[in-house]
Amino acid sequence: MFKIPAAWMRGGTSKCWVFEWDHLQVPGKSVDEVLLRLFGSPDNRQIDGVGGGTSTTSKAVILSRSVSDEADVDYTFAQVAIDEQKVDWGSNCGNCSAVVAPYAIERGWVVPGQETTSVRTLNTNTDQLILQKVPTPEGKLQDPGTQMIPGVPFPGLSVGMGFLDPAGRTTGKLFPTGEPVEKVTFDGREVPATLIDAGAPLIILDAESIGLTGNETAADIDSQAALLVHLDDVRRDAAVRMGLAATRADAARAIPKLALVGKAAPEDEAELNVRMLSMGRLHPAMLSPGYHRKRSADHGRPARRHCGPGSALNGSFVRAHHAHPRRPSPDMGRNQRRRARRRNHPKRPPHRGRRTAASRVLVSGTQNNSLSSYRHWSGVALR
Repeated sequence: MFKIPAAWMRGGTSKCWVFEWDHLQVPGKSVDEVLLRLFGSPDNRQIDGVGGGTSTTSKAVILSRSVSDEADVDYTFAQVAIDEQKVDWGSNCGNCSAVVAPYAIERGWVVPGQETTSVRTLNTNTDQLILQKVPTPEGKLQDPGTQMIPGVPFPGLSVGMGFLDPAGRTTGKLFPTGEPVEKVTFDGREVPATLIDAGAPLIILDAESIGLTGNETAADIDSQAALLVHLDDVRRDAAVRMGLAATRADAARAIPKLALVGKAAPEDEAELNVRMLSMGRLHPAMLSPGYHRKRSADHGRPARRHCGPGSALNGSFVRAHHAHPRRPSPDMGRNQRRRARRRNHPKRPPHRGRRTAASRVLVSGTQNNSLSSYRHWSGVALR
């Protein structure tokens, strides 16, 4: 039996198991095999592992001190499939990103400041540099923290995050096909869509164009097997057109994500309703990098038609709500633009109540977003 040090941490609205690269090196097993066994996959209950049987509770964060002078911590995200023997390395998770800075400070990798501490994290899946800022009064992390976010019943540590130059991190272009609006085939008919890579690859559909409103609940969507099949067909076609897969069959389950947007009711504080799909089902929360991608509406795409000329979609802000939207985030300030050099790590796999959420989205600059995290130190055993 191998005992593997790990920390269970909540990042935003996701449960994340945090590992260090060296601890996942098990003789005779690949990192994928180790993670699948630890999480109890494939099994839709993940009963014999630490996974929770949903896409938001089957996530791994793998950390190491950075090999670059431009970052303090290198961070790789792994989406562990539930009912398949597969680990997806193709993209980042914005929610789980929130655990990196607190973990690095707790481990002594970064010396905390007397009021706040900034941690430079490099997501290796997307080569994305993320500046994280956490409160450290008197040089200590707040415990347990006071930040509340919708969808989570208990407070956590506030984590501000700025994504530097998020456009095209996975595919090389903001619009991988070269066009801001495309036609895709849904159930035998063509509908408009935006295929975009800002933070992570995403396809955006107007909910009305496929017979929905954007107000549907998870049960409404997940109970329609035919709808899920048609949406996954769209997503797989988009993966090929975005250069993420050679064939539809090769498309990963985790990327690209798919968003359905619809007009919010007049009495709502938001311009848009957003329903995000991940791993074949409705995602129970707004994906953090998804805030970047709503900026695509500024180019006249499916999302923009739901908003008037004075709406936030014509400026720097997008206000949208999901099943568990986030509260307005504090402004961390604009960070100087820069790109991180591509680098390889010898042990890394190759690249991968209703409230309104307001998030500044600058495709060529930073995203300011406040998530919260909660940490619980633990460990897991590999049998």
